[in-house]
Amino acid sequence: MTKLSLSDGEWKLMNLLWDESPQTIGGMVDALRADTAWTKATVNIMLNRLADKGAVRIDATGPRKRFYPLLARDDAVRQEARNTLSRIRTGGLGLLVSTMARECALSEAEIDELYRILKEGRREHA
Repeated sequence: MTKLSLSDGEWKLMNLLWDESPQTIGGMVDALRADTAWTKATVNIMLNRLADKGAVRIDATGPRKRFYPLLARDDAVRQEARNTLSRIRTGGLGLLVSTMARECALSEAEIDELYRILKEGRREHA
């Protein structure tokens, strides 16, 4: 996996692409209208930046450019988690997880999943 860092705005665009691809610039502007005031020019610049990073593929063969994710969501989340953990190393993983549990109001299903993940981690390192 290529190391890359996504800005908050790039995450917004990538989430749209991961949820439904391909996307056009106009479609992305419309989808983000309630959340941002981005113009087509802004979205185009950001998509070109993502393409330069190797996260997005641009297909310009039709009447409208279409955009596809090249970076897998799981890979991006893993990389972001590694980046976050390396930045906030003080306090350890326990502080991070306990803060997430308190601040994010985890559902029962999410808590069960967290238990499952921790148990799997214990088995893998035993």
